[in-house]
Amino acid sequence: MKRDSRLSGVLHVLLHMAEHEGPITSEVLARAMQTNPVVIRRIMAGLRGQGYVRSEKGHGGGWSLACDLGAITLRDIYDALGCPSLLAIGNRTEAPGCLVEQAVNAALDTAFHDAEALLLARLGDVTLAALSADFHARLERRSKDARTGEGHDS
Repeated sequence: MKRDSRLSGVLHVLLHMAEHEGPITSEVLARAMQTNPVVIRRIMAGLRGQGYVRSEKGHGGGWSLACDLGAITLRDIYDALGCPSLLAIGNRTEAPGCLVEQAVNAALDTAFHDAEALLLARLGDVTLAALSADFHARLERRSKDARTGEGHDS
């Protein structure tokens, strides 16, 4: 089963935008994400509808953040994407009258619900500002390692 990486991709785009002075075009964002500008425009239109980004038309136009990074959580972006499925596994439903299947599914439903609630709570605890701070800390470490010759990619 293919993983849904939209949340990760949108967060990636938003952090690129935060690092860019002024509006940034769908084409530039698409190159950064190795995708088609149409995909970026579709995603951004949904985020614009939620008030997270804005667009400017014409020469020098493009997309920009519409609110402070500290005010946007990963949960906010997840919700703006339409709450895609969090888990790739699910219940077997081939024999709904089977008591064994019912018992298994009841146990799994509880586990799935608990896991989703925990994940959603965690997404609500992390802001885009926290992601940006982590990026900047990693960038500083990489720069420091490059200056001292200590860094290496694994």
